[in-house]
Amino acid sequence: MSGSVFLLVGAGVAAGLCGSIAGLASLFSYPALLAAGLPATVANVTNTVALTVSTFGAAASSRVELVGQWPSVRRFGLLTVLGGATGAGLLLVTPPGAFERIVPFLVGGASVVLLLQPWIRRLAVAAGHHRTGPAVVIGVLAVSVYGGYFGAAAGVLMLALLLVGLPVSLLQGNALKTVLTGLANGVAAVGFALFGPVEWAAVAPLAAGVLVGAWAGPAIARRLPTTLLRTAIGLAGIGLAVSLAAQAY
Repeated sequence: MSGSVFLLVGAGVAAGLCGSIAGLASLFSYPALLAAGLPATVANVTNTVALTVSTFGAAASSRVELVGQWPSVRRFGLLTVLGGATGAGLLLVTPPGAFERIVPFLVGGASVVLLLQPWIRRLAVAAGHHRTGPAVVIGVLAVSVYGGYFGAAAGVLMLALLLVGLPVSLLQGNALKTVLTGLANGVAAVGFALFGPVEWAAVAPLAAGVLVGAWAGPAIARRLPTTLLRTAIGLAGIGLAVSLAAQAY
């Protein structure tokens, strides 16, 4: 593990940047943990614990985008905590194989939704259905369960859901996504820390890099064109879906 410290720090910085901007932190952190020699389940729970710090860095750096969004945090916060706890419990007591096989489809579908988000939003507004309905509430809970269970690209799923279901901009939705997935990730991390096979020697270097990347991410996102950012998120999500499919099948 000592020889992998620099790998994990570098992967952590990349994961923090990508996670705070696009919700794809695990695109870098999870493969790095596997490369460091950790078994898949150990890498998964270790990844969840290490990525918890990204919420603090990204949320602190997204104060501008979070203005006026705390009612949404309060509305969905308990759901994400319950979902994260449920997902963590499922991971600890059930085999992950079956769930991992549907992950590529969830991630790929969310990425397509992101790419089509402007068109979908125009249709929703024209039809008068752009509001926080039961489907959004159920979706937030489902994504939170997924985030607690496996976590990779949970941010992509949550961001797609928020952008379609709420009247927020991409940057506002990204900031809200960071807080909500952070709550689900945090409660899952507590469960894994108490009952899971966490590799603590890998947590410290990965978390240190994640904190740096997550702090810098929102500031970088503000300087990127919205269309370019959305396209990059969607294409990166499709790439991750292909990668996860190759691993699962």
